[in-house]
Amino acid sequence: MSDPDISVVICVYTEDRWEDILAAVASVRTQSYPALETLLVVDHNAALLDRLTREYKEVREVRVFANAGPRGLSAGRNTGIAAAHGEVIAFLDDDAVAERDWLRHFAAAYADPRVMAVGGRTVPIWASGRRPAWFPQEFDWVVGCTYKGIPAGLVRVRNVLGGNASFRRSAFDAAGGFATGIGRDGDKRPLGCEETELCIRLSRARPDAVLLIDDRAVIHHRVPEAREHFGYFRTRAYAEGLSKALVARSVGADKGLESERRYATRVLPSGVARGLRDAALARPGGAGRAGAIVAGVLTAAGGYVVGTVRARRGGATFSVVEVEGDRDG
Repeated sequence: MSDPDISVVICVYTEDRWEDILAAVASVRTQSYPALETLLVVDHNAALLDRLTREYKEVREVRVFANAGPRGLSAGRNTGIAAAHGEVIAFLDDDAVAERDWLRHFAAAYADPRVMAVGGRTVPIWASGRRPAWFPQEFDWVVGCTYKGIPAGLVRVRNVLGGNASFRRSAFDAAGGFATGIGRDGDKRPLGCEETELCIRLSRARPDAVLLIDDRAVIHHRVPEAREHFGYFRTRAYAEGLSKALVARSVGADKGLESERRYATRVLPSGVARGLRDAALARPGGAGRAGAIVAGVLTAAGGYVVGTVRARRGGATFSVVEVEGDRDG
């Protein structure tokens, strides 16, 4: 498929991010490869829904919808998928801006009909103006960004990262939509991994599917000051463990933890070694980075154990929904 039409879905939930939302939409509207449309899906916030509807009422290529499912990011994305007209559906975080050629790089990859999903590189914009000295790049996934350990270039991957990703529409026809009960729900505990579960499910439904990351498809993601502290780091790592337990329950631990094993046995030990070396050379933050990696691993492991026990007792649930088209909204 050459030159596919691309719909961009941006899920939003709070007026606190008003300026960020406008910036995200503006970055889509100025792409070198024009989007067919931008869909703003509002997660159960009537005031924000009304405000955005008024803001874009004269802009034909921007459409505003209410989340038609339960609260949370997964249902919001499913609402966007159902309403989108594009052959490819891309997702952009509401507190991120895309570089001008973001969609161009996505579109190029879909020239290969085997390609079912393409992700990009997400770069943090730290509220303080610089990365905290103790914060390891290996854990940039904590703040929704591309982390050290993902191969550079155009590479085949198990899963894309949801805040900067695209899927061929037929991927959802084959595998269904995002599972609810795994992903984020506003400002509640920052769960995730819904895109991981979907991608593994897609690969099972379509064994010939190719999933890629192209690190030239770049977005810049805001990291608020509250997320620059160790308390958030620890909370997010614990939530990741909980989420991974749900993913393993859905698709099995073998596939659900395949990439994580390499990350834990190769990438993280190298990060600890670099941190300790920097500490020995009196470089700022070296010991802190090594300690944060160890703490992050242990905290995520604890979350995984708790999540696994809950899942076995039936205390954690999620569901996969079929995405039905509703493109006239």
